[in-house]
Amino acid sequence: MEKKGSRLAASLSDLENAISGRSLGECLIFIEEDGRRDYRLHAGEQPSTGYLGELRRGECLSQAPNRRNAARCRRVFDKVIETGEPLLVEFMAGRGAGAGNFAHEMLVLPLEAEDGTATAVAVGMSTRPSVGHGSKFRAPQWGHRKPWLFAFERDRPFAALVATNLGLDLSPLEEREFEDGEHKARPLVDVTNQEAFVLASLQGDDVQSVNDRLCRLIFFIGTLKTNGAARVTAVIPYLCYQRKDRQTKPHDPLTSRYVAQLLEAVGVDRVITMEAHNVAALQNGLRRPLLLLESHDAFARHLAGKFEGREVSVVAPDMGAAKRAEAFRVALEGYLARPVQKAFMEKQRSMGKVTGELFAGDVAGCTVVVYDDMISSGTTMARAAEACSKRGAESIHLVATHGLFSAKAADTLSRSFIDAIYVANTVISGTQIPRLESIDVSPIFARAIRACVARLSAP
Repeated sequence: MEKKGSRLAASLSDLENAISGRSLGECLIFIEEDGRRDYRLHAGEQPSTGYLGELRRGECLSQAPNRRNAARCRRVFDKVIETGEPLLVEFMAGRGAGAGNFAHEMLVLPLEAEDGTATAVAVGMSTRPSVGHGSKFRAPQWGHRKPWLFAFERDRPFAALVATNLGLDLSPLEEREFEDGEHKARPLVDVTNQEAFVLASLQGDDVQSVNDRLCRLIFFIGTLKTNGAARVTAVIPYLCYQRKDRQTKPHDPLTSRYVAQLLEAVGVDRVITMEAHNVAALQNGLRRPLLLLESHDAFARHLAGKFEGREVSVVAPDMGAAKRAEAFRVALEGYLARPVQKAFMEKQRSMGKVTGELFAGDVAGCTVVVYDDMISSGTTMARAAEACSKRGAESIHLVATHGLFSAKAADTLSRSFIDAIYVANTVISGTQIPRLESIDVSPIFARAIRACVARLSAP
């Protein structure tokens, strides 16, 4: 096959010529259907059976027996065709009662049409038993690639979950407090020429402020670099100081950029975080590799089972939350295998006062999910929930990745029209919130760490 050169991708005709008269093996080819958000199976059959169910050549994804997995594939294909870049993803799915769960790894490559656009994809699939299949946990075999995973005492509960998913033990470190409020931390293992990951969530509480936690993290990263660590990755489930990412008033700070500069200054090699408040600002401010993790699929998978048979609408509590709410809505739509409505709430904030009453969308008779990246005081979410209640919503669920929950949040979120609140376990808050449920996202971080180690260890 000729090299693609300046073209977007290899063409479908190139691939067909290259495989003429030969089996595709573990490969599928899908072609985008004109004017429809669907894909037709052009070549290959057997590899898809375990994941999509029986799908014959000429049939579309929408005809696959496993509609939930077909919706997942559609979202991946859409992304590959939109960007023109290949994508490697992993999905978890069962194979029937008693068969256990399996991990389906899918490599999706764009294929170019005559006009230079990507209109088809080549898909390679592999399947293996997932962690938890059978009676014993199957830990990864790290060998010489085994990384060090460090966590401070306050982050150990979440870090221990990540370590378990990786088949690792947390690496030992010493934390020492001095009488005047200063502190130090040091690794209790030799990190020379080693790959080190430091997990620290940067929310404040009654014992350690945001500044305390940030300072401890940057000092420990510097310590690892001083003692010869080959690479240090900061794994920050909640990244602080991201609200102020642009100057909206004269002489405003840009704290998002300053945090990035502090991490760079002590030699961090990579940052992994989840649901950054402003993705573009963080990407522009940090001059190190950045891996941004998303939680919407975990929430959608968890909530889909609760919403069977209900009319559902996803509400963005302000325009800043619109993109992440839409990503969640699409994921939920895939799990439910039916349309999910959407709505938007206006919000203006100035000098700590929130205003705005405009509301777009119909939520009457719906189960509503108000979706955002964080809940702190709860004011924004409660306003949106109240607006939905006044417009006839049947039930209202609040979903946010980071449950920061300030002292006043419990009162704000105790309104009778709020039926449930869901947050990820990226943050541990001491505030008691009614009707709160935590969703474990540690496997997402474990997969990200495993992928980083595998990439850096590749020849």
